[in-house]
Amino acid sequence: MANILTLEEVANKTRIPLATLRYWRSTGTGPSTFRLGRRVMAYESAVDSWIEAEAAKDLSRHGIP
Repeated sequence: MANILTLEEVANKTRIPLATLRYWRSTGTGPSTFRLGRRVMAYESAVDSWIEAEAAKDLSRHGIP
């Protein structure tokens, strides 16, 4: 079974403030999230993929393959 994280756990994992993650959710940026009942959740694999994609974008911006 896939690991599911709360938005608070995503904030802890990424060290991104919870308010920033909430803002990004409202603008459609940041890691993919969904509602499960009243809570906002994310698959850990989706968060990991988003982190890797962001790192790749930043590295390519600096000319690092």
